[in-house]
Parts: sequence; C-alpha cells; structure tokens
Amino acid sequence: MLKKLPVKEKVYEAFTAIADERVRMKDDHAEVDSSNDERMYTIKWKGNIYTSDDPATYWQQYPGYPIIAVWILQGLITADRRVIMHTSDIPWHDLNDSNKRNYAAALKEALKDNDYAEEILAEGEKVFAQIKDLDVEIRRSLKEKK
Repeated sequence: MLKKLPVKEKVYEAFTAIADERVRMKDDHAEVDSSNDERMYTIKWKGNIYTSDDPATYWQQYPGYPIIAVWILQGLITADRRVIMHTSDIPWHDLNDSNKRNYAAALKEALKDNDYAEEILAEGEKVFAQIKDLDVEIRRSLKEKK
C-alpha cells in the first residue's frame, strides 16, 4: 500500500499524458514527457517498487502523473481509453502555473469547455479508488532500503 496518496488531480494529468502519447514504455522503465515538452521524466520499477524523477514523486513522495500513467499502461489500474482520449492537448504545466499550484482550480479550468467533463471526472474517481488499493511502494531509488 502507498504511504502517501497522490493529489487526485494528478490522475487527469496522467490521462492527458496517455492521450497525447507522451509515455514511452520500455522493459524496465518508461519515459514521460511533460505537457510543455520541456522535461522528460524517467520512471523505473522492480517488482512492486516504483521510482520517478518527477517533482511530485521525488520530493513529495506520492505518485505523480508519470507513475500513474505507467500503472494504467501496465494494466495495474484499469481506465477507459475512450474517456482518456477526451483529455488530449490539455496544457497542464501552464494551467498549474497560472493557478499557482491550485490543482483543483487547474482541473476546473482544463475541463470547463470539455463536452466530456462529467465522464472524465467519473473515470478519474474510479482510477483514484484503484490507486488506494494498489500494493506498490514509492521510493526515491530502487536501491533505497525500507
């Protein structure tokens, strides 16, 4: 189980990363580009231990959107791809900056003109509920001791 749950809005950022095809899966790691294409994050795993160099995961020790996107693509979490595709092209980095890291406000702005907002929000709730039950661990390094 996770020691610290993610900020719920990170689920929607993960949806957009998948919709925009910014996640590149490899055998033992993945690479995820930020929404403004200025950064690339590396997610590594060994068994049920995951690491990532994105700020939320590394500094706050909760799974950020890159790890959540990987979990969806690995099938650890189920999500409706049809719904996910309606989150493409959302500039999360800019929205989070303009809303001064008020992620709820950024999400509200991101979905304000989206015809599928209710479906997207419902799917996010389903994904978040699955995250709560995952048997995974977040660490800064795969070599780190418990």
